[in-house]
Amino acid sequence: MATTEKVKLSSSLEDYLEAIFNLASESKIARSKDIAKMLDVSRSSVTGALRVLKKKELVHYKPYDYVRLTESGKAAAGEIVRKHNILKAFFINVLGIEPDLAQQAACKAEHALGPEIITRLLCFIDFVTQAGKNGYDLADEFRQFYKIGRKRRKID
Repeated sequence: MATTEKVKLSSSLEDYLEAIFNLASESKIARSKDIAKMLDVSRSSVTGALRVLKKKELVHYKPYDYVRLTESGKAAAGEIVRKHNILKAFFINVLGIEPDLAQQAACKAEHALGPEIITRLLCFIDFVTQAGKNGYDLADEFRQFYKIGRKRRKID
């Protein structure tokens, strides 16, 4: 089974795989024009990426037809989406970042952080969540600490 660790993918190809996964989660298929719109790229860029993903056996693709993820493609895309969701949750729930900015940051960071860092972030988020269930909201404590420090330093 191919994963992003076993099949080396560029950041760009990871973005394509994630877009296909997200589109297919709604309707089981993706169309190249929808991928282009979602990623704000040209249809010819999508075609080139789909050809590469097909060679890597991550998608079923024929020109002018729907795009479907292979089983390996689903596994690889699932890992990418999982990383993205962990990062976004960390940025929003722990750091208190606005959702739109957290979304953008997660897109950039998901390509740079390896599985060790993602695993530790997930563990940290679980720790903070568990502490909150026990009556001690570490994330809120951090947000208050940041707010006070920001005022002291007059950071914009």
